Amino acid sequence: MGKWSFFLFFLCLSLVFTAKSWGAETIPKARTMAELAARYDSSSCRECHEEIYEQWENSLHARSLYGTGRTAPTIITSIEKGLKRWPYSGVKDTKDIKVKHLMICAKCHLPQLDEATDDVAREIVETLYTWKRAIQEGNDDLADEMEEKLNSLNIGCLVCHQKKAIIHPWVDGPVDRKAVYGSKSYEHDFEKFPMVKKAPALGESIFCGQCHGLGPNFELEHPSQCATLYGSYLYAYIPEGGHEKCQDCHMKKSGLGHDMQAYRDENMIKMALQVDVDAMSYFWRKNKEEGIIPLAVVNVEILNKAGHVIPDG
Repeated sequence: MGKWSFFLFFLCLSLVFTAKSWGAETIPKARTMAELAARYDSSSCRECHEEIYEQWENSLHARSLYGTGRTAPTIITSIEKGLKRWPYSGVKDTKDIKVKHLMICAKCHLPQLDEATDDVAREIVETLYTWKRAIQEGNDDLADEMEEKLNSLNIGCLVCHQKKAIIHPWVDGPVDRKAVYGSKSYEHDFEKFPMVKKAPALGESIFCGQCHGLGPNFELEHPSQCATLYGSYLYAYIPEGGHEKCQDCHMKKSGLGHDMQAYRDENMIKMALQVDVDAMSYFWRKNKEEGIIPLAVVNVEILNKAGHVIPDG
């Protein structure tokens, strides 16, 4: 092959890679919590979808890092009892924490963290520890401030209706960052997102399974396991003839819509569990010192009517 042939070959190869880079969407990394929060801010959706927004605002999705007050300290525990103790994690101090370390929790609690720098991961950790210290010291104002900062990062509208909307991009195409996704396609009277595009799996249980998962997240550098709801749903409930989807119970039948509650909600408990209690009492024995000693016998039968294990996480 002559020198001109080699030149043309490498020129064509270069053009191919350049074309691929032109066609690839580059998402700039957020450098602060505020920047990441602004990118996924759901408040602009409220004007047209007020009822749905208010439902979501009451849900744990709206405070996925803080949770009920249990999630935040659990993340701290994963750092103190996990990352700092694992000999090859590279974490000896909170200053060593990177995005990849937090993804064992953030994969579900804040999936958009993969669009942030390591500085954001460390800022989140500092906020968590400041919140904990404020609670211990009785500094309610500082604790409230840190809680509000944590809650600025959440599973908002754009996480479900954009970032995680497309499960099979080789079939349905990559996510369009200039659109939002729903059950059908139509023009969207909103300058920032002028189109609503169809997300085929949005109403299916597999959509929820992205976070309420199958088990260990083996795609992570260090696999972790928390949620297993979708696994028990898929391998126990469906094979037994179950046909309800996650959305059927947690959104439609419950009447909660986007306020997707779980076993802490009274309505969900009534749907998920059948509890039968039978109790009896009788005099067990009598002696001089204690008199009559009553004995209670209580039988409790709990039938799980949900399509998955209870509880989870």
